Amino acid sequence: MPSNTHAAAETNRCDRPDGRTLTYAVAGDPGGVPVVAHHGTPGSRLFAALLAEPARERGIRLLVPDRPGFGGSDPPSPDYRPGTILRPLLDAESLDSAPVLAFSGGGTAALAAARDDQVTRVALVAGAVPDAESPLDSLARVPFGLRALFRVSGAVARLRGPEAVVGQYTDRDVPERVAERVAADFHEGLRQGARATAREFRRDDAAIVDAGAVDVPLRAWHGRHDENVPLEPVRAFVTAADGELTVLDADHLGTLLDARADALEWLASG
Repeated sequence: MPSNTHAAAETNRCDRPDGRTLTYAVAGDPGGVPVVAHHGTPGSRLFAALLAEPARERGIRLLVPDRPGFGGSDPPSPDYRPGTILRPLLDAESLDSAPVLAFSGGGTAALAAARDDQVTRVALVAGAVPDAESPLDSLARVPFGLRALFRVSGAVARLRGPEAVVGQYTDRDVPERVAERVAADFHEGLRQGARATAREFRRDDAAIVDAGAVDVPLRAWHGRHDENVPLEPVRAFVTAADGELTVLDADHLGTLLDARADALEWLASG
């Protein structure tokens, strides 16, 4: 049975084109408008717990996949490309297309999928864009460096509790329930180790999405105090993509908590 921490999310599985398994959560309104949501890096399908309540209130059925190597999804094949997991997810749910929300490192996967007709609109909430350099990008270029960092941070977070995880993303005080859900998402994202996290921080040509290639409606909500994903590259990308940017007086996790309802409502309205 789902726990309160997981906000009653249902876990499903389907096959990817390479024959490997994709695991995803379903939450919100069972009969609602489908919206795909991408977790951060690291993260998992348990990200659904942070969106489930506002989704349910707005008549949205959330589909939140574990990207390859995170949570319960099999690791990627050697020729894996960002964005390719959306089609098997949509097929499993008998959908032709869907709007997509992306938080943090999930931005790359969402933008990559938006180059095809399977995405109707994209909402970036504190979302990374191809040219955004985070403080961890340089470490990701060091062999095993990022993987070692997350092994240590994961172990420390398990000892110190949810507050240690939340402290990586915000300076504000958050309710205990929110902290537990953020921590559960983080730890599930590292269940298979930190290989998937390191891979997503190492940018390659397959992860680069030109703003001109995004021809669906794009909106971004971003915090001016976000130290995890800097604002200015996001501003430049959204402007080049002819999108709309809302700047909040918030940090990384604060932006998600403050903007999730507005982003979901905008996605569902399309």
